[in-house]
Amino acid sequence: MLNLFPFVSLALFLSGSANASIGPKTDLRIVNKVIAPDGFERPTVLAGGTFPGPTIAGEKGDTFSVNVIDQLHDTDMDVFTSIHWHGIDQHGHNAFDGAASVTQCPITPGDSFLYKFPVPDQAGTFWYHSHFANQYCDGLRGVLVVRDPHDPHAGLYDVDDDSTIITLADWYHYLSRNQPPGPPAFNSTLINGAGRWAGGPSTDLAVVNVEQRKRYRFRLVSISCDPNFTFSIDNHLLTIIEVDGINVQPLIVDQIQIFAGQRYSFVLNANQPVSNYWIRSLPNRDGDTTDNGVNSAVLRYRGAKREDPTTKQTGGSRPLVETNLHPLTRTRVPGKPVPGGADHNINLNVTINDPPSAFFVNNVTFKDPPIPVLLQILSGKKKPQELLPQGSIYPLKRGASVELTIPAGVTGGPHPIHLHGHSFHVVRSAGNSTYNFDNPVVRDVVSIGGDGDEVTIRFEADNPGPWFLHCHIDWHLSAGFAAVFAEDVPNVPSTAVISEDWKQLCPRYNQFNGTQTDLGHGHEHGQ
Repeated sequence: MLNLFPFVSLALFLSGSANASIGPKTDLRIVNKVIAPDGFERPTVLAGGTFPGPTIAGEKGDTFSVNVIDQLHDTDMDVFTSIHWHGIDQHGHNAFDGAASVTQCPITPGDSFLYKFPVPDQAGTFWYHSHFANQYCDGLRGVLVVRDPHDPHAGLYDVDDDSTIITLADWYHYLSRNQPPGPPAFNSTLINGAGRWAGGPSTDLAVVNVEQRKRYRFRLVSISCDPNFTFSIDNHLLTIIEVDGINVQPLIVDQIQIFAGQRYSFVLNANQPVSNYWIRSLPNRDGDTTDNGVNSAVLRYRGAKREDPTTKQTGGSRPLVETNLHPLTRTRVPGKPVPGGADHNINLNVTINDPPSAFFVNNVTFKDPPIPVLLQILSGKKKPQELLPQGSIYPLKRGASVELTIPAGVTGGPHPIHLHGHSFHVVRSAGNSTYNFDNPVVRDVVSIGGDGDEVTIRFEADNPGPWFLHCHIDWHLSAGFAAVFAEDVPNVPSTAVISEDWKQLCPRYNQFNGTQTDLGHGHEHGQ
């Protein structure tokens, strides 16, 4: 039963990011739990029993071994699960990418699966979430941090620990399988797992603590299912130093628009008078404000009173513009420095039919295949026309340069597009008609903008296996806004690292179901 939860107990449900991180070798139990992070009680699916889930942390060069244990039992929500390690390239380890229907069958209740993957050359801010149906909208989301002992930006900050993680999430008062009629609409914004909703109680907000004259590396992570957020901290500038796991040249802003799945590290200099300051995270929805602490958290200087801030909004004069972001270390853009100058030049035209509100990519809506794409390849299917789902598989030659152009304008935007297995060069950004083949930002989630935009990205097909590309508004993924890029298919069987555990996932899933059925991004629930 869903109801208002007593205000006095809210402290039990404040952010998981305040807890000590775990990993890189750890168990991760996926459980059902009733929580009320905004004062409204509802059942959830959680990693480790907290929202967000526990931060999993390690260092560049570590091998992560995360044993995911499915203890789900509430059949009003999905009881199968899989975990995607968002932003980790998984070179040679496609089987551990965690995308149900593409790289694995789901984990069944009472079972476990060991995700074991090295992170040899990446560092920065990542996250993890369910990649089964719309399960992460029911709560299964957390942060993954890979620190670099030789961080080139280390001289810019004094503090970087579990207390400097800031998560932004949309929160729903209904279960993902019980959506009300119409487009899904979230009820509140949670910052570090706490928030208020319009018309609800004045619940405790998340508090981010700082000490005057110290410099903090904050890791801002959008674990959103749907909205993007405009983020700012009253009276403070934000110096961006990392974007989606890639170091960038320091860029000073006072406002960051962050889309679902994106991450930014910024340095905050605690150089203001000792007081409380509003942290604001305004979603892109008409009528939303930060009045009465909605869409807000508190930046509290050591020595300040424990009370809500009274500061006025200051952000907006120096907003983040994506084309102002440049990698700290310049990397070559694959292909020739002209539009259409790659080996594979692919235009992804996205449309929607309404009703039944299905998205189409080049006239094909993505439907989960009965067998994961990776398993199809390992079973001997080599030709693109043999792979399912037909029309959604794009073969790429090994080592080829790839250019994707995704025109905007389809309903429900701006759409954040995520490519698994790669970071990519954004050679044309939203809101810009020019191309940058010299030093564009490199990231793994990009907004394709609005009418007239033709966002264009480049990457090299150097990672054999099938890799998902999809809108990171999770409701849009489940409505078919996706495709799969199958790289170097002939050599996948000889290069893929496959565990005995992985080989048992599909037999166990099929045995549990009694038949081989849809592997699930929620089509059976309706959109």
